[in-house]
Amino acid sequence: MNTISNKTYNATPSTIDKKWVIIDAEDQPLGRLSTKVASILRGKNKPEFTPHMDAGDNVIVINAEKVALTGKKMTDKLYFKHTGYIGSETYTSAKDLMEKDPTSLITRAVKGMLPKTKLGRKLQKNLRVYAGPVHPHTAQKPEIKEN
Repeated sequence: MNTISNKTYNATPSTIDKKWVIIDAEDQPLGRLSTKVASILRGKNKPEFTPHMDAGDNVIVINAEKVALTGKKMTDKLYFKHTGYIGSETYTSAKDLMEKDPTSLITRAVKGMLPKTKLGRKLQKNLRVYAGPVHPHTAQKPEIKEN
């Protein structure tokens, strides 16, 4: 009789192989790029994905200033901020946010796609976003991820 083991695989910190991945954001839609980055950070692209572990790779996003927003989102999309004081709501358009800090657009989009738990906050630290094509992580020997 042929018996098949039906045990669920759970990754452990010793079995997780973390890599460094570069993703070029030039001319890519913000949402499509963010879902790809969030999936890699979470580790969902690996066969040994475990929901409660940090099994994902470290992601470097370059050319954040050249990310694409379709339609009229550059002027119409608003980002909300509240300082905690009464009546201190501020709304910033994507265009103004892009001029002030081009990396924050991608960072905010990816943050919204990660879990809102301790694990999600830990995964956010594995993301590095740079406005231009230069990054200081050549020592980690990152591999370029094709679109």
